Formats: sequence, C-alpha cells, structure tokens
Amino acid sequence: MKKQLNKNAELLSISEEVLTALEEKKPVVALESTIIAHGFNYPENLECALACEKVIRETSAVPATIAILDGKIKIGLSHKEIEYLAVNSKNIIKCSVRDLAVVLSQKLDGATTVAGTMFCANAVGIPVFATGGIGGVHRNASTTFDISADLEELACTPVAVVCAGAKSILDIPLTREYLETGGVPVVGYNTYDFPNFYTRKSGTEVDYNLPTTKAIAQFIRTSQQLDLTRGMLICCPIPKEYELDFDYIDKKIRDALEEAQRQGITGKETTPFLLAKICEVTDGKSVAANKALVYNNSKVAAEIAVELAAI
Repeated sequence: MKKQLNKNAELLSISEEVLTALEEKKPVVALESTIIAHGFNYPENLECALACEKVIRETSAVPATIAILDGKIKIGLSHKEIEYLAVNSKNIIKCSVRDLAVVLSQKLDGATTVAGTMFCANAVGIPVFATGGIGGVHRNASTTFDISADLEELACTPVAVVCAGAKSILDIPLTREYLETGGVPVVGYNTYDFPNFYTRKSGTEVDYNLPTTKAIAQFIRTSQQLDLTRGMLICCPIPKEYELDFDYIDKKIRDALEEAQRQGITGKETTPFLLAKICEVTDGKSVAANKALVYNNSKVAAEIAVELAAI
C-alpha cells in the first residue's frame, strides 16, 4: 500500500520537515487530527494539537499531524493548517478509512480518526502513532453492533499505536476480546493493567508488560523483521495526578449513554457527543484528564520512535 500511495502523488502532500526526517531515517511520530476537529472545543483543540507537537519535538522526534485538505492527504501540518481545522471544526468530516476516497475525490476537508491515521501513516512509512484512546466495542453493541473501525485497522495495519487504552465510554472487556481475535498484541508500558483512559485500571490486563521504551522499540523492530501485518497497541496509563475516580466517571458515562439513547444519537456521532456531555457534567475535569494523557502518550511515542530509529 505504501508503494501504491506514493505512485499517486496527486493524492499526497508531505511537509518538508517530515519528508526530510523520513528520508534520513530520523524518528517521526504520527498524530491524528480528529482530536483537533472533534475532540476539544476551540481554542483548547488548537492548544492541545500544538502542545502535542511541542512535546514530540522536545523529545527529539518529528511530529506528523495527518489530515485531508485540498484534495490531498497531508502528512505534517503547518500551524495555519492546524488552526484551520481547529476553527472550522463543524465543517470538517470525520474520516475513517472508508471515508478517505470520497473525501479526497470531492476535495473535501477531513480529520483522520485512529484508523484513518494508521492507514496514512503506514502508507508513507511512519511506524509510531500517538493518540488519546482508541475506539472499540461500544457498551450497547449487542443491540447496535457499534464497533469502531479502529479495531479492524489494528488487525491489518502494522503501526504501533501509543494510547491510554480504549476510551472509557466503551465496553473494555469486549474490546480486549476483539483485539485478541484480531491478533493484535496489547503491550503495557510498565504496567500489567489495561488502562481505562480516564483511569489507570479497567479490571482487565494487557498481554505483556514491557518496562522501557527501548524494550518496546525492540518489540516493534522484531515485528517489522517478521513482516507481521498486525498493528501493535502500546498502552500508557494516564499520569496518576490526573486520574479520575473510577466509580465517579463510570456513573457520568452511564448517564451520558442514556442521554445519547434518548436523543437517538448513533454511529460516528456517538463518541463526540459522549465526550462533550462528559466534559459538561464533570465541570471540565474530563478535559484536563484527556489533555494530560494525550501529552503523556505523545512523549512516550516520541521516546519509542527515537529508540526505534537508533536500532
């Protein structure tokens, strides 16, 4: 897929900074853009996006925020482009892999999800991607069949996704089962517990605990040598000082889910609605936690990318 996308240069635009880093085999970390357009309100979305890039640069890696703009997959956004996504979020399409061809062909603007970002990162050879939390199996999936395309992409795209586990609004045990079925290794960064986004524990465990970013980089490199086609999930717990009480946030989530059901909100609109509702009912505590875990994931991803480039 990497060769196919590179042949179609009219669909691709890589920033000079990212292109130089890739050519010189320097560490690069992919970043999604849905967190800008659909994760936070303005101006917090802009501040968060720029802060993630700053953290990565401070760790001696190059950030590559990915989005669909002007009929091209943009790998590495300028400050102006990030600000455009942040300010015009209502007009930005949420882009998973299924949406890419339509959005590109019609020259629409799109913010890439975890799945969309994984596809684009892999297409240009970026092996490490930092995000907040992945999508997964929703709590009412037995009746709605609402399962994120992120899980499907993890099962077929060899990118290491550094995250704080799956979003707390999801059914975590079923999400873990789905990952296992897809053959996706779930590795904890110095933890045996599968993080629960806002909290450090979920009651489920990771497959393996690797205590250092160097060990994780060695794991990624070995996966590359084996030519494995699966993604890798690298789970980092939210920093302890920003963790929310499990019972407190779980109650807020259940209330938000009931509200979404009453309003008939389904599909890809569910997650943005729930995150916004939870922000409202927690008086912003969830937003502070969300930003803290994203910054932490960006730093860890950059450290992994640096170690991987050194191997």
